[in-house]
Amino acid sequence: MQFETLGIDIRLAKQLAHQAITEPTEIQQKAIPVAITGKDLFAQSKTGSGKTLAFLLPALQRVLKQKALSKRDPRVLIITPTRELANQVFTQLRMLIAGTNLLATKVLGGDNFNEQIKALRKDPQFIVATPGRLADHLKQKSFYLSGLEMLILDEADRMMDLGFKEELQLINTSADHRLRQTLMFSATLEHAELDTLSSNLLNKPKKVIVGSAIEKHDDITQNLFLADHLDHKEALLNHFISQKNVGQCIIFTATRGDTQRLSSMLNEKGFNSAALSGDMSQNKRLKIMDAFSREQYQILVTTDVASRGLDLLSVTHVINFDLPKNSEEYVHRIGRTGRAGFKGHAISFIGPKDWNNFLALQKYLQQEFTFLTVDGLKGKFKGIKDKTVKKPTEKIKKNVKKVFKKSTKTSNKKNKAPIPAPFDIDGQSPLKRKPRVNKETPIQDIDE
Repeated sequence: MQFETLGIDIRLAKQLAHQAITEPTEIQQKAIPVAITGKDLFAQSKTGSGKTLAFLLPALQRVLKQKALSKRDPRVLIITPTRELANQVFTQLRMLIAGTNLLATKVLGGDNFNEQIKALRKDPQFIVATPGRLADHLKQKSFYLSGLEMLILDEADRMMDLGFKEELQLINTSADHRLRQTLMFSATLEHAELDTLSSNLLNKPKKVIVGSAIEKHDDITQNLFLADHLDHKEALLNHFISQKNVGQCIIFTATRGDTQRLSSMLNEKGFNSAALSGDMSQNKRLKIMDAFSREQYQILVTTDVASRGLDLLSVTHVINFDLPKNSEEYVHRIGRTGRAGFKGHAISFIGPKDWNNFLALQKYLQQEFTFLTVDGLKGKFKGIKDKTVKKPTEKIKKNVKKVFKKSTKTSNKKNKAPIPAPFDIDGQSPLKRKPRVNKETPIQDIDE
């Protein structure tokens, strides 16, 4: 199937051809025809499925073929949960509008606020933004959304998890008119807060479901290895990084400190590595991610800040040095490889501190994992056994047995000699009763 058969403008199809994108993915085949008709859309699609083009192409189609509702207001607003994902979407958008007179700008937290105001005053047709910073501009009246034609929410479930409900409601009310079309994309539709949000933002939406977050990715090989301690993890990491089939690799850690430590260790061993974490400035993070996308670095050591912000075909391996606490993040992490039909490898190290996260992951994915070993690096750690609580019935039976044994012991003892008077058979002194007084017989006085 070609993009032209989906109703895509020939100009957009040519732009895609220049990027060697000729055949639409499943989510694109199902979502684009619905979005082009102008209907609201609620789509579920797993990471790496090509959903970015599934909403960018209908948005561009509308801007190119239809008259604007307003000369000054933006026509398309794309909201993403993180700056990294917003930059990824913006980069793809810029490539599609190259050679046209269309303008696009970013409104992200961490960038200069006044510079953003200057960019907004140029009346761009497209805005890619994060919810918090966009809400700040709306409150400051830097721009208006009265003429907005299309509102797109990418990874809406993640935005709800990050607590952007109020900001999204503000954006919705700022562009609340009957001509607005809304597209909502999410990794899952089974989200309580997302149901409430969709009922407020969407108008009789069409639902498109392609796969699920817990569905096994056929293009990604997942291997898990047990590790005794930190040194054991580092030894395993050195082993896998040194393999010849490793192209670009992303290593995910639990802490910011480990990103710097591991990156320095790998550089000392002759690898070309960079560290990325959330405490870096926005400009520094962008430079590192841009350099990695240009293959200036072979290895990127990062926290979950990059689990949703990189779409690179050259990433052959993802290594979870530590498992994430949130099982859904595991899906997004390994989704950085095996993209667009390419094969990828996901390797995870499970130590004692990762065990509870591993059990939660198995439950979330509804999948049983088996552990592999590396020759010469097999550890002693075999997992943590569940401390099962003994059933109450077992305790009762044991107590009954004890009582029975005790009673049999006492019954076998010889009979003691009878207790002599004045005690009774139970060893108690008998009670002396006062004699009854006959009421009919008068009591005689006693002479002194």
